[in-house]
Amino acid sequence: MLERLTYVNEETGYTVARVATGRGSDLLTVVGALLGAQPGESLRLQGWWSSHPQYGRQFAVLSYTTVLPATIQGIRRYLGSGLVKGIGPVFAERIVAHFGLDTLQIIEDQPGRLVEVPGLGPKRTAKITAAWAEQKAIKEVMVFLQGVGVSTSIAVRIYKKYGDASIDVVRHEPYRLAADVWGIGFKTADTIAQAVGIPHDSPQRVKAGLQYTLSQATDNGHCYLPTPHLVADAVKILDVPAGLAISCLDELAGEEGVVRESLPGPDGPVPAVYLVPFHRAEQSLASSVLRLLGDRTDRMAQFTGVDWGRALTWLKARTGTDLAPEQQQAVRLALTSKVTVLTGGPGCGKSFTVRSIVELAAAKKAKILLVAPTGRAAKRLAELTGQPAATVHRLLKLQPGGEPTYDRDTPLDVDLLVVDEASMLDLILANKLIKAVPPGAHLLLVGDVDQLPSVGAGEVLRDLLAADGVPRVRLTQVFRQAADSGVVSNAHRINAGRPPVLQGMSDFFLFPCDDTEATAALTVDVTCTRIAKRFGLDPRRDVQVLAPMHRGPAGAGALNILLQQQLTPAREHLPERRVGGRVFRIGDKVTQIRNNYDKGVAGVFNGTVGVVTALSTDEQTLTVRTDEDELIDYDFDELDELAHAYAMTIHRSQGSEYPAVVIPITTSAWMMLQRNLLYTAITRAKKLVVLVGSRRALAAAVRTVGAGRRHTALTHRLNVDRHP
Repeated sequence: MLERLTYVNEETGYTVARVATGRGSDLLTVVGALLGAQPGESLRLQGWWSSHPQYGRQFAVLSYTTVLPATIQGIRRYLGSGLVKGIGPVFAERIVAHFGLDTLQIIEDQPGRLVEVPGLGPKRTAKITAAWAEQKAIKEVMVFLQGVGVSTSIAVRIYKKYGDASIDVVRHEPYRLAADVWGIGFKTADTIAQAVGIPHDSPQRVKAGLQYTLSQATDNGHCYLPTPHLVADAVKILDVPAGLAISCLDELAGEEGVVRESLPGPDGPVPAVYLVPFHRAEQSLASSVLRLLGDRTDRMAQFTGVDWGRALTWLKARTGTDLAPEQQQAVRLALTSKVTVLTGGPGCGKSFTVRSIVELAAAKKAKILLVAPTGRAAKRLAELTGQPAATVHRLLKLQPGGEPTYDRDTPLDVDLLVVDEASMLDLILANKLIKAVPPGAHLLLVGDVDQLPSVGAGEVLRDLLAADGVPRVRLTQVFRQAADSGVVSNAHRINAGRPPVLQGMSDFFLFPCDDTEATAALTVDVTCTRIAKRFGLDPRRDVQVLAPMHRGPAGAGALNILLQQQLTPAREHLPERRVGGRVFRIGDKVTQIRNNYDKGVAGVFNGTVGVVTALSTDEQTLTVRTDEDELIDYDFDELDELAHAYAMTIHRSQGSEYPAVVIPITTSAWMMLQRNLLYTAITRAKKLVVLVGSRRALAAAVRTVGAGRRHTALTHRLNVDRHP
């Protein structure tokens, strides 16, 4: 009988478990792919005995079959294991006490009788019956998928997507899984395809591999790939001849699975290949911007004949501060041009300029909407301007499936739309947003173009700045009060390729440490203890650890484990939930790692941060309060959408601001050490930056200009359509 699961890797299904054999009191260790097995089940295991140097004798499982438990204790363990939603250990005890050895047969054949058990009303009984039926169906799918090497969590997801058709899809169209099921990439689908007998050189496989290669490129920020790059990358993944990849690419283009287009490049035409949604979005975004720029109507015509001297005098009386000449230019442009881009580094007065634009627009009774890509950035924008601000997703009211309520046919009712942290806008989101701006309205995009580009594909802010016909202002003057800050002055030094000043700063420090693991330990000490002592900041609420990469001893993954041990350690009698290598507890700081349009009021989006406020092992749900103050429930089988957020990668921190930022910087992150990465991390801090790690790694980051530009054609589309 399976007594307990010691370790489960959700990705591979590799499990370490303890079993009782009934031949004596000692538990045996078994290891292997025990997909879907639950404590309390009786298992028939096939495999072999082996000896582990550290853990001793253990049984390596090759395959297993489940035999439903036949003892009272077994049934109790089986039902109380969390297998069936609505039955935890307490109800398992009551049900088994009432029905004894007949329990499982009654749940199967006469579930209505469950109401006989004290405390089980019709509502919970119905829930248990439905969960039992689903579990049985999943079990059948699991048994099939086990044979083709799929992990439990993925099997559950496949079942949720296709239901009774799961086995049919997996057997005949396994590459559909990569497109349809979150968490399954081409490699998993390819392993399954191999197991169900799809040939290595099948056109179905090669076409799926080409689309996967393009999809990976969009994950890395590119909107398209040049044909030679695409073919070379796909051939590497697929291990097929280039000729086969090229003929399958021709087929894909014929089936409209991809779009091919010749684009101008520095050395002649570039044969570009796009996934369809990205080609559509780039064309649509360019035409939306040009439509706004060329529109004859003006919803803010009251600013065409304004006496700017009087307007600026009135503004100074309101704010108590003069605008610098470049700020004045930005104010005038935003209120008289249909599209304006405002960029500049920290301390250059972007925020004050935005506030001034909003003050003047409000004085003329304009309808103003303020948006930012993240909840935190929207909150900050609202505080700055005194006007309500929303995230882009909430403003557009995205529906399940991701389609916006507002679009070109149903535009927003707005005269001035201000978008802050615009460097975070990726191509797909920018297209949805700008499509919804009505004719004659003014669009102001504000952001720091020297920060990292968006996590999603595209370089929208940079491409707009590079386009000939888009009005823009770059603020360059650092104001005196900002120049006194080590955070601001060092951000500008790093952006210019000069090393930061580390002596005599009250808000910018380096704790030198050359060993990577020691750097991780020191990062935790600085975050949890030293900053709190010296500055009185709360390590969970006010301090954010930002790592250049996820992997490695000082990466965000390892640091999250160390920080969780300090800030929310395991406590007896407090519930927790293990998912693969992660454990979730009440009080944990977490972040959403995929867009889920079906959760919450208007979806929950990649990068949303929150705190776990409740966790029920009976109901198998966990509740998160997000930084937008919304309570979101997650079923236990959805927890792979969450990651801990005590530490996060610098890429994931874009658009957020924190009182204090701690940045571990080690030579093991060598590939990631780039100037715009470090600059982005430092500009996330409002009051304090602490670098922990190697001086050599710091020097390398300052010295290294970021990787080459992304493959995008937005600037080209804006310029071509403007000058045919």
